[in-house]
Amino acid sequence: MMKLLLIGPPGAGKGTQASKLSEVFGIPAISTGDIFRENVKNQTPLGIEAKSYMDSGEYVPDELTNKLVRDRLQNPDCVNGFLLDGYPRTADQVQELDSILTETKSKLDAVVQLTADTDEVVRRLAKRAIDQGRSDDTEDVLRNRLHVYEEQTAPLISVYESRGLLVKVDGLGEIADVTRRITEALDSKNKN
Repeated sequence: MMKLLLIGPPGAGKGTQASKLSEVFGIPAISTGDIFRENVKNQTPLGIEAKSYMDSGEYVPDELTNKLVRDRLQNPDCVNGFLLDGYPRTADQVQELDSILTETKSKLDAVVQLTADTDEVVRRLAKRAIDQGRSDDTEDVLRNRLHVYEEQTAPLISVYESRGLLVKVDGLGEIADVTRRITEALDSKNKN
């Protein structure tokens, strides 16, 4: 049973590593971004509402995101653990996740912070926008997303660090190397 959270700026490789770690630990990777994009694609009411925020580089409001995550964590595949990618992003979302975990009598095992150079992050995101045709990855939106991350999400790092949950890992390099660094850091943390 492994309950993890990945945190880091947009473009740090969270989605890629979430997929790899999901395989390594046999737990579902839960990405709010993927869920929102799926809803946008299917033009669900949530997707239509979320699209306006996503297209401007803003975060989807907490109340929508919290409901989505709460519902998702109740699925049977999360009984033996999960990996959250892109949630929580705000102090209010941390409180909601704490509430969800308290209700299910569980706790996070670790919070993996992927670090990455800002210029490299912008290059990655610009390439991803071209490769995947993502309308939410224009240059202005990318810069705004990084600003919003620094303003709203970066402060959460100190919250999880103060709880003794934070594991910092360099998110740059070959995918397999980053995955290895994460698993080694988690092994080291679990031995302490």
